[in-house]
Amino acid sequence: MAAKEDVEQGENSLQEQIREPLMQQEKNLADEEDGPGPNDQSQKSSKGHQWMVYLSTFVAVCGSFEFGSCAGYSSPTQSAIREDLDLSVAEYSMFGSILTFGAMIGAITSGTIADFIGRKWAMRISTGFCVAGWLAIYFAKGALSLYIGRLATGYGMGVFSYVVPVFVAEIAPKNLRGALTTLNQVMIVSGVSVAFIIGTVLTWRTLALTGLVPCAILLFGLFLIPESPRWLAKKGRNEQFKASLKRLRGKDADISQEAAEIQDYIKTLEELPKAKLLDLFQRRYLSSVTIGVGLMVFQQFGGINGICFYVSDIFEQAGFSSSVGTISYAILQVIVTALSATVVDKAGRKPLLLVAASGLVLGCVLTGISFYLKAYELWLTAVPILAVTGILLYIASFSAGMGAVPWVIMSEIFPINIKGSSWKPSNTGELVWCMDGFLHFQLSHELELLWYFYSLRSNKCNGYSVCDQGGT
Repeated sequence: MAAKEDVEQGENSLQEQIREPLMQQEKNLADEEDGPGPNDQSQKSSKGHQWMVYLSTFVAVCGSFEFGSCAGYSSPTQSAIREDLDLSVAEYSMFGSILTFGAMIGAITSGTIADFIGRKWAMRISTGFCVAGWLAIYFAKGALSLYIGRLATGYGMGVFSYVVPVFVAEIAPKNLRGALTTLNQVMIVSGVSVAFIIGTVLTWRTLALTGLVPCAILLFGLFLIPESPRWLAKKGRNEQFKASLKRLRGKDADISQEAAEIQDYIKTLEELPKAKLLDLFQRRYLSSVTIGVGLMVFQQFGGINGICFYVSDIFEQAGFSSSVGTISYAILQVIVTALSATVVDKAGRKPLLLVAASGLVLGCVLTGISFYLKAYELWLTAVPILAVTGILLYIASFSAGMGAVPWVIMSEIFPINIKGSSWKPSNTGELVWCMDGFLHFQLSHELELLWYFYSLRSNKCNGYSVCDQGGT
C-alpha cells in the first residue's frame, strides 16, 4: 500500500512539471523529459551553432506541411474530379472522407513504428506512403485508384501527426522549444491554405504532383540531420546519443548536464508502472477521460470537416466567388493560428474554448440564415455577405481555440504513466485518436451527402428541374 502511494506521489510530482503546455500532446511529453534542473547547458552554445536545430526543425515540419496538403486537397478539386472521372456524390464523399480513416490507422501505429526504428525512419516511411498516394491519385482513372491514393496519404499524415512534433520537441533546447514546436500547427494550416490557393489555378492532377514537393525536401533533408538524441538514449546507444546531442548543440557546447538529465528522466519514466487501456476506466480517471474524449467529440461535431473539405462549393452555392472566398479562408486560417499560439498560455484554456465555441455557433447561425434566405428567395442580396461572414468567422474561431486547445488540455489532465511511460502514443492518445478519426470519417462522408441533398432542394426551390433528373 505504501509503495502504491509512493508511485502516485511520484506521478503527481512529475505532473507538476507539465503545467506549461505546448501545441500538442506529444510536444508536452518531450518537455517533461528534461526533468528539473536550474541550468540548461545547451543554452550556452553559441548562436552560430543553432543552425542544425533550425535545419532539423525545417526538415521535420515539411511533414506538417505535407499533412496540410493532404487535408486541403479535396476542397478545390471537387468539381473537376467529379466531372473528369464521372464520380457520383457518394463516390466523391468517400474519397474525401477516407483520408481520415487512413490517418486514424497511421496515428495509432505511429508510436510503435517511431519507437522501434527511430524518428527519422518513421518520417521516411510516412513520406513513402504519401508519395505512393499522390502518384495513385495523379494516375487515377476511376474511383478505386483515388481511394487507394487517398488512404495512403491519410496513413502518411497520421504518422506525421505524431512523429513530427515529437522529433522537434526532442531536438530543441529548452529556450527554443516552445517557439519551434508551434511551427507544427502553423505549417499544417499553411499546407491546407496553399492547397486551397493554388488549387484555384491548377488542375487536380497537377495539384496532386505539388504534394510531392515537401516529400522530396523531407527525404533529402533527412540525410543531413541527426537522429533524435532522446530516442538514441532510450535505446541505450550512448555514443550515438552524445554525438547527436553534440551536433545539435554545437561542438563548443558543454552537453554533460543536459545528457545526464535526459538519461535520468528516461530511467524515471521506465520505472513507472506501465498503464493499460482498461486503466482509463478506473474511477479516478473518469473525469479526465470524459473531458478528453468529450472535447474531441465536440470538436468533430462542430462541423469542421464539412467546412474544410467543401468550402469552395459552399461559397459557390452562396453566390460568392469560390476562388476569392477560398483564398480569404486560407489566409485567415494561417494568421489566426499563428496568433493563437502566442496567447494560449496567457489567456488560459477555458476562456479560449468559450470564445471559440461562441464564434463557431455564431458562424454556423449566420451561414444557416444565408442559405435559408436563399432557399425561400428572401433578401437575396444579403445571402453572399452572410455566408462569407459566417464561414470566415467559423474558421477564425476554430483556429483560435477549438482546433488546438483540446490537444493542449489532453496533455495536461492525465498522470504521466497514463499518458505513456514509453515513447509511443499513450493509451489516452489511442482512445482519443480512435474516437476522433471515426467521427471525422463518418461526419465527412455524411456531410457531403447532406450538402448534395440540400443543393437539390435549393435548385428545386429556384425552379430547376432536378426532379426530372432523379432528384428528390
